[in-house]
Amino acid sequence: MKHRYPRHLIAAAALLGVVALSACSDPSQASESTQSPDAKAASLSNPEQQRPKVEVNKKAKDLVPEKIAADGKLSVVTAPGAPPLSFYATDNTTPVGYDADLAAALADSLGLELELTPVSWADWPLGIESGKYEAAISNVTVTEERKKKFDFATYREDLLGFYTAKDSGVGPIDKAEDVAGLKIIVGSGTNQEKILVDWDKENQAKGLKPVDFQYYDDDSASTLALLSGRADASFGPNATGAYKVATTGELKQIGSFPGGWPDTAQVAVTAKKGSGLAQAAEAALDGLIDSGVYGQILDKWGLSQEGIDDSRVNPPGLAG
Repeated sequence: MKHRYPRHLIAAAALLGVVALSACSDPSQASESTQSPDAKAASLSNPEQQRPKVEVNKKAKDLVPEKIAADGKLSVVTAPGAPPLSFYATDNTTPVGYDADLAAALADSLGLELELTPVSWADWPLGIESGKYEAAISNVTVTEERKKKFDFATYREDLLGFYTAKDSGVGPIDKAEDVAGLKIIVGSGTNQEKILVDWDKENQAKGLKPVDFQYYDDDSASTLALLSGRADASFGPNATGAYKVATTGELKQIGSFPGGWPDTAQVAVTAKKGSGLAQAAEAALDGLIDSGVYGQILDKWGLSQEGIDDSRVNPPGLAG
């Protein structure tokens, strides 16, 4: 039997699909998130993105390794794949988004010219290890395994979010019991699926109703299921969900959890182990936080919920 949906739902799902289809890859997949008018305006605008002015941070600049400072440039890679973190401008060539804005601010702080190169998610580790690129700013979460090869300077919390239709009565989702009996869209093989599976096992052991797991290969189809009520909620990267809230107004957040639940995790500027760049990046990021530029970039992309108070070099990471 075919399902028929009102045209306004189809149109909304199509718009949300554009957000995901601008580039599909790995940088993925409580109170309602606030909308950011700037995120809507910046999402498909010119490469300059109306970025805030950043002054050179002398302390951070003095920490830049001589080998990196020699050519006056900071070579950064990002993997365009998921708005608002990293995707392409209307020229289909220039990476834009939160990661690109942060990379530009970081380079300015260090007194260097930014060279931002788009690569596939699978290619950034070898590019950094080989020295082809000096840093990766691409939603890379700190893990203990990665710390064997890379140094990190953190810049954002890694959060997962539950989202539902704006007029839905589902939620809030604050604990495992809150998902019992719900129809939830989740990505297959993802960390959020593992979390949801663990919660579901706990709930069923307590006699609660099981979760109805729903899987979609197409983002527009999953959004349509959400807006039509065929699914109660979706569970995925909070940044992507928050961006959809900001750019469409059709969804709302009903819960958020650390990406490494029950452990917390942070996303970081990633550099070659022992290169010395992480220490300079930490000082620059702390300066951006203190000056308010960091907060402006977060607000622009609707990610204020994921802000941190200070950057840290090589903090405890997730296992694996």
